[in-house]
Amino acid sequence: MNREGGESRLTRVELRSGESQESLLRRFRKRVTRDRILSDVKKKRFFVSRSEKRRRARLKAMRRERQRQRRKQRRYHR
Repeated sequence: MNREGGESRLTRVELRSGESQESLLRRFRKRVTRDRILSDVKKKRFFVSRSEKRRRARLKAMRRERQRQRRKQRRYHR
C-alpha cells in the first residue's frame, strides 16, 4: 500500500460468491480506513506551512505530556 512518490492506487474490493452488498461495502470501508485514505485526503485538503506543522506537532506533544502527568497523578492519589 505504498503511496510515496505520488503513486496512486485505488482501493479495490471484489464481491465474493454468496456475499451481500452490505458485507462488501463493510469490507470496503474497513480497507479504506486501514489504508488511511480519508485521513490523507483531509490532511492534504489545505496547504499547511512547515512552521504551522511544527507548531501543531509541538502543541500535540505538550497535550500528550500533560495527559501522561495527569494519569501519573491519578495513579498515585488512589
